[in-house]
Amino acid sequence: MKLIFLGDIVGSPGRKAVKDFLPELLRRYKPDFIIANGENAAGGYGITEKIAEELFTYGIHIITTGNHVWKKEFLPYLQKTDRVLRPANYGPSAPGKGWTIFNRENLKLGIINLEGRIFMRPLENPFLVAKDLARRILEETPYIIVDFHAEATSEKMAMGYFLDGLISALVGTHTHVQTSDERILPQGSAYITDVGMCGPVESVIGMKINQALELYVTMVGKKLEVETQGPLKVEGVYLELNSNGKAQSIERFRLIS
Repeated sequence: MKLIFLGDIVGSPGRKAVKDFLPELLRRYKPDFIIANGENAAGGYGITEKIAEELFTYGIHIITTGNHVWKKEFLPYLQKTDRVLRPANYGPSAPGKGWTIFNRENLKLGIINLEGRIFMRPLENPFLVAKDLARRILEETPYIIVDFHAEATSEKMAMGYFLDGLISALVGTHTHVQTSDERILPQGSAYITDVGMCGPVESVIGMKINQALELYVTMVGKKLEVETQGPLKVEGVYLELNSNGKAQSIERFRLIS
């Protein structure tokens, strides 16, 4: 199995970057599945039904999210779709699904979305939730991808080792800064601490630099705006999995306009 995982899509520049670059990635890798984190696809914060449907037209099969998914107007769509996931370790009555098994051309891919707890909300234990869900999915398919939307590098690395051999790959999201530690762990699971982002290159994790600097210098709270000028980038990873669901390779990529 071959698949692409795209980093956090930030606002309209991120969507444009995906639209422009995805055809090249399809030609290069010929993936069976495309997954993308879209929790910031609407103005840099959250996602809407219209934008989710737009991203599907580009060729994305599953959209994962994180702590920014809970826009009130998005909840009805989140309830009815199984192609946009929210972190699975929220309470059982939270809207939406935290995992799915996506079937395409007789290939079944399990996707689990999780949120970290260090420097974030005190959610249910993502380690225990992940292991339980992975075991359930393994009854139907050996191919399992985990999007661990977390702040702390240590928590992501620990999760990688915790799930090593049980899943096909753990891909870290949330920080928007692509790391260079992609590798295959000892028991056969691929890992990267953060897959990066899709959006403006000259920005502070997708936002206007001058606004971010003002925030950090003054410490006065202010909503930041997505940078809409300058070159765009798409960051992500390409994965190849064998018939047992173990990773054969993981390749990090970055394309810049």
